[in-house]
Amino acid sequence: MKPILRAAYLIAGIAMLGLSHAARCQPAPDTFDMADMTWVEVRGAIEHGATTAIVPSGGIEQNGPHMVLGKHDYIVYAAAKRIAKALGNALVAPVVPYVPEGDYQPPTGNMLYPGTLGIPETVFAGVLEGIARSLKSAGFTTICLIGDHGGNQAAQATVAAKLNREWAGQAKVLNVSDYYIDEAQMTFLRGKGETDATIGSHAGLIDTAELLSVHPQSVDLARLGSYARKEAPGHSGDPARASAELGKALLDIRVNAAIKQIKAAN
Repeated sequence: MKPILRAAYLIAGIAMLGLSHAARCQPAPDTFDMADMTWVEVRGAIEHGATTAIVPSGGIEQNGPHMVLGKHDYIVYAAAKRIAKALGNALVAPVVPYVPEGDYQPPTGNMLYPGTLGIPETVFAGVLEGIARSLKSAGFTTICLIGDHGGNQAAQATVAAKLNREWAGQAKVLNVSDYYIDEAQMTFLRGKGETDATIGSHAGLIDTAELLSVHPQSVDLARLGSYARKEAPGHSGDPARASAELGKALLDIRVNAAIKQIKAAN
């Protein structure tokens, strides 16, 4: 081989090595969402200190005539991104949309309504465990389970306890239960003159306001008055009292509680 060609190949080889090293070590792009990243970017983010993973779970369920089935998914996704940004060292896994919703035959809970998609609690727990094991294998050392739905909470606690026993000293799984505790929100709303009756417990004032603040096109309050069928409409409280401004304040309470719990555990 001629010296000039040998030199050209050597230079090209060095350049390729440099590109390969840069690809391996490049930091993550300006996103917290793992689904929008390549595997190289995820690895780079972990190498640069993003060793916390947030696993949000929502639920596909009826939310009255005025809100879409994916209410929980929209809310928890927005919250998870805010939490990751505040932590500064975290990435967000895709939202888990399929969660426990009640019995099938005879149907109970939200399974009474068309469109609700529920899975057994054991299946949901298995999904969370598989996701957590995948994240640990990738190099994440803190895995935060955040559920926007009541049916998610027990499985989260069970999975976190199981894996923390198994992974002691290697990685930790946090059941971020403070995100779901609503007493602070209730106190806030009572201070604004609301009552337990106007607040409600499902697809009511809190849920409607939060969704208005993160995905307003998924709410149509006009449908509350136009629903005239005889069966229960699937919501409680007075959702018509909701607003995006109120929803932002309510979601701030939950997000700040989650951030505080995660930081305290680390």
